[in-house]
Amino acid sequence: MNFEYRRHYARAWLWRLFGRDEKAFAEYLVAHQLRPDDLPSARHLACIAAERGHFAVAEQWYVECLRLTPDDADLHYNHGFVLEQAGSPRAAIAAFAEALRRKPALDRAWYGTGLAHARLGEHAAAAEAFARSVELQPMHGEGYYLWGMACHYADRPQQVEEVVERLVSFDAKLAARLVHDIGREGDLGALIPEMPF
Repeated sequence: MNFEYRRHYARAWLWRLFGRDEKAFAEYLVAHQLRPDDLPSARHLACIAAERGHFAVAEQWYVECLRLTPDDADLHYNHGFVLEQAGSPRAAIAAFAEALRRKPALDRAWYGTGLAHARLGEHAAAAEAFARSVELQPMHGEGYYLWGMACHYADRPQQVEEVVERLVSFDAKLAARLVHDIGREGDLGALIPEMPF
């Protein structure tokens, strides 16, 4: 048993508990150096870096995590998330695809794929990804909103109307925002019920 590793890992856990992420990061780093095959410390290092907005550092640690467990769909999703946040949408799409290859029902990976395609101006592909996302999470209002926006930019007016009809059934306020933001109050405004907002 590696007592030195356990000591640093426990200290890291305590620092994290008390919100001292810099100290926790340093302790997890030592723990990982003592046991380079240790997935939990690598995962914590990636998570702390991502939470602090250090996406390049987080990306390196997610690569390390994937070296240790290459078939973990959630790690591939997290890797895609930090890539998308870091402004690397093409690489993010590839990482999300790896997550979806392992877990096709991972709705957040479809959502992330939609965001990355939208960032690239690939609105038809974004619309398809957001459609898959809301199929798996039918009450995800923001997913519907982004699906509608992607359909609008992909010049699919009929599909936008279908999105608004579905969204208005559980989030009329967000549906009204979508209709306003795409400038279609004239033809889609009638779908929005009168509300005191």
